[in-house]
Amino acid sequence: MEAAMKRCLGYCGYVLCVLYLFNLSSTHALSAPSSFIGETPVKQVREAPVVYLGESLFTLHQKVGSFTPDQRAEAIQARLKQVARNPFTNFNAIAVADTEHGTDIALEGLVLLTVTDGDAKPSGQSRQELAREYASKIRTMLFKTQEELSTEQLLTEGALAIAATAVLIAILLTFHKIFPKIYGRIELWQGTHIKAIKIQRVEVFSAQTLTKQIMALARGARFALTLVFLYIYLTTVLGLFPWTRQLASTLVHAVVTTVTTIAQTFLSALPDLAAIIVIIMVTRYIIKLIQLVFNGIQRGAITLTGFHRDWADPTFKIVRFLVIAFAAIAIFPYIPGSHSEAFRGVSVFLGVLFSLGSAGAVSNAIAGIILTYMRPFQLGDRVKMADTVGDVTEKTLLVTRIRTIKNVDITIPNSLILGAHIINYSSTSLAAPPLILNTSATIGYDVPWRTVHDLLKKAALATRNILSEPEPFVLQTALNDFYVTYELNAYTGAPNQMAVTYSNLHQNIQDVFNEAGVEIMSPHYAQVRDGNKTTIPESYLPGTYQVPAFRIEPLDRILGKPSPAASPPESATP
Repeated sequence: MEAAMKRCLGYCGYVLCVLYLFNLSSTHALSAPSSFIGETPVKQVREAPVVYLGESLFTLHQKVGSFTPDQRAEAIQARLKQVARNPFTNFNAIAVADTEHGTDIALEGLVLLTVTDGDAKPSGQSRQELAREYASKIRTMLFKTQEELSTEQLLTEGALAIAATAVLIAILLTFHKIFPKIYGRIELWQGTHIKAIKIQRVEVFSAQTLTKQIMALARGARFALTLVFLYIYLTTVLGLFPWTRQLASTLVHAVVTTVTTIAQTFLSALPDLAAIIVIIMVTRYIIKLIQLVFNGIQRGAITLTGFHRDWADPTFKIVRFLVIAFAAIAIFPYIPGSHSEAFRGVSVFLGVLFSLGSAGAVSNAIAGIILTYMRPFQLGDRVKMADTVGDVTEKTLLVTRIRTIKNVDITIPNSLILGAHIINYSSTSLAAPPLILNTSATIGYDVPWRTVHDLLKKAALATRNILSEPEPFVLQTALNDFYVTYELNAYTGAPNQMAVTYSNLHQNIQDVFNEAGVEIMSPHYAQVRDGNKTTIPESYLPGTYQVPAFRIEPLDRILGKPSPAASPPESATP
């Protein structure tokens, strides 16, 4: 029982941990859209970064004329690409000049961008200082681009990409050779290093099942490592070339941001996790204390007036369920995302599904609890439930199992048992008076009733499992037209052997009546039986027995006329 309780708490802890980790990600997913919904449109209107070849140069903050910051950023990027395509351009000629609308940054007459007072205000610098800073960044970036786009640099980056590809292929080929050997070694370990997990004599996980699980973990590890190396390869190769450097940066930023956000959310939720762990530990020790009390009641060390010892185990299970339910209620507020609308919606949906799908199970469980405390039967009792007669072999919260005298196991839902009548033949086996077995016999009026009583009692006392004390007794239940109905009542202390006892009793009744020369029959006289042989078996008849002859009477006696010999003599005629 204690092992089952530990497994139950372990499963509950595992489920809570899964819910905890799931809700960390769900909390992040639920909170992320709000920032995008509330902030992204504002940033698109008020500011826009100028990105060139994957690197952000600076940010524009003001609308100029009818041009929004986004449109200004796109125009500046197009001019920078136009300038960079000319290999003979002198990037040192980039100059800064003030105009009536702002400060222009120009190259050989081409205005690359105009810095306004609105652009300079967020930085806390003057417009001229900010323009010189932007010009320096543009100059540096153009020189760097010119260098990166050189033939020598592109060939070097291409060679590095080929080398990275070769390394990736080598790693994948190594996986292709190593992992099949690992799979084969795991299969060889089945039954030796990988053994079945047993709890006492019950095999929980077979060696074959554990081997399959370890094989699945090995395949999952191979898949995960392949994804990691593919990610490293893609970010490395894409980061080599200036045209794809922005994509590589996006990939790295996405993964790093996601991992960082989850880690921060997990760290912020650690106090709640600690509270959940404390509640689980306290609940576990409370259940242990309750189990000690009910074990004492079951052993008889602790006695409570009106509380039967066989109630200890089912009552402990009910109390344990209630304690775990209260613990779950206490834990619920500490689960991340438990206050979100999505979590509540899923909870309500699952509750509705559980309510609709478990109506029958709940009714059976309630009936099982009622039957436990009604105590209409115990394990091993011979009972009759509706048309089923047998011995109770198992009582659970949902069903009761009965084994019939034909060794057929019948499972009956507790709700059906509670709604039907129950006959318990074993409940009085240890009480006074014990169970009465009864059978009937019809004997003709020609046999004295005292003789029938004695013969029936003699047959009962000669039967196995029939008690001599209290003494069997006979009731005359009916005086019919041609025969009397006698009911034999005998006490037994073995209700579980009723079928065998009845069979032996009937055999003994036949033997006793045959030995006494009494016919067991219900006579219905329709003709004279003179001259017919008796129905008693020949083994009970004496050796001198002869079939009686027919008694022939004169016809005049049958008709009621005097016989000629008895008639007076005729008088002489005068």
